[in-house]
Amino acid sequence: MRSIWNGAISFGLVSIPIKLVNATENHSISFRQIHKADGGRIRYKKVCELDGEEVATPEIGKAYEDADGSMIPITDDDLAALPLPTAKTIEIVAFVPADSIDPLQMDTAYYLSAAGVPAVKPYTLLREALKRSQKVAVAKFALRGRERLGMLRVVEDVIAMHGLLWPDEIRAPEGVAPETDVTVREAELDLADALMDTLGSVDLDSLHDDYRVAVEEMIAAKAEGAPPPALEPAAGGGGKVLDLMAALENSVRAAKEGRAEGEEVAEVTRLPAKKTAKRAASKKTAATPAAKKTASKSASKTAAKSARKSTTKTAAKTAAKTASKSASKTAAKTASGGRKRASA
Repeated sequence: MRSIWNGAISFGLVSIPIKLVNATENHSISFRQIHKADGGRIRYKKVCELDGEEVATPEIGKAYEDADGSMIPITDDDLAALPLPTAKTIEIVAFVPADSIDPLQMDTAYYLSAAGVPAVKPYTLLREALKRSQKVAVAKFALRGRERLGMLRVVEDVIAMHGLLWPDEIRAPEGVAPETDVTVREAELDLADALMDTLGSVDLDSLHDDYRVAVEEMIAAKAEGAPPPALEPAAGGGGKVLDLMAALENSVRAAKEGRAEGEEVAEVTRLPAKKTAKRAASKKTAATPAAKKTASKSASKTAAKSARKSTTKTAAKTAAKTASKSASKTAAKTASGGRKRASA
């Protein structure tokens, strides 16, 4: 990969020569402007406002437009003479936990490559230190005429750097959140949780740009003089959600059906114990007098039935015991009579 910037990482008193390489690439399809009447290419000419003449690129400089509209010329030498320590250095200023960086600040990503054999040892040292600390490095660097903020982290065996927006470049989300207060029920949250569990995780490598593929197929068809591919009907949806619970239930059902056969899916059956107990308490509190009366009658019948069973069992035991004693006395009396007759 071709480097776009050469410099060094400043790590305390350690300097690590590196090359900066783009970590991402753009696969978007670009179009040209044409004249609809004859298909001729539309091009732009850079023309001087004062004399109306077209100006070549080497003759074009840069300037700052002042508030009154006047131009203040700025040369490359002016910018090079600025006392900027990060002009050729990625200066690490701190090591912080990765979750302390707001994803809103994330910008372009780069790979940092060790420049030459002498840089391999300090490069590896920094990489392993980042791994062991489980932190990221916050750094300042200059690129394309401006100083930027960056975050260094380890990706496999490479140090990667994400450009970061400065904190004052992040706009506050004022006026974005809904202004109407809405109450979300526990049952709706349970179904939303079940939908998230059912959809589960995804292998990001399996995702691709369907729009770009469709555009490429359309361009290929037009180039061959064939009709463009037929548009497949879109799945239903997009209208107003009139019944949120029904929409969630249908979404969970569709997600389960769409999952590959044999994969685990979430079940919308049991709630956590805490929620169940809470709802049971709620139902108990909300019980009506009629329900209480019915419950009382049911309890009385159950108690009476149990009492009858208990009484019957007790009576049976008593009868058996009495019968046993009576039989014993009779047997003893009969035996005694027999002994008396034998003696006579």
